[in-house]
Amino acid sequence: MHEREFRAFVLIAETGRMDVAARKLGYSQPAITYQVQRLEQSLGFKLFTRHPSGARLTGDGRMILPSVRAVLLLIDSMRDAHGSGAGEDRDLECSA
Repeated sequence: MHEREFRAFVLIAETGRMDVAARKLGYSQPAITYQVQRLEQSLGFKLFTRHPSGARLTGDGRMILPSVRAVLLLIDSMRDAHGSGAGEDRDLECSA
């Protein structure tokens, strides 16, 4: 799992729109869609239901949103503590 996938997930959840999230993050909409699909594949469940008017969190998506926000807060606080606010993407090694 990648930090950028988590950031895309949270921003889509907050805005309800993949195109808005893509614009805010500096990605194309297909790139954001791909990031969400990768995260969904990694987790094994759908995060959003897609509609012409936007995207809505699934029950599973609502359930993990607080945890994903906590992970991003931790990443940001580690960068702040280190004095490195650079937005470089880092892989998050997860083992089950």
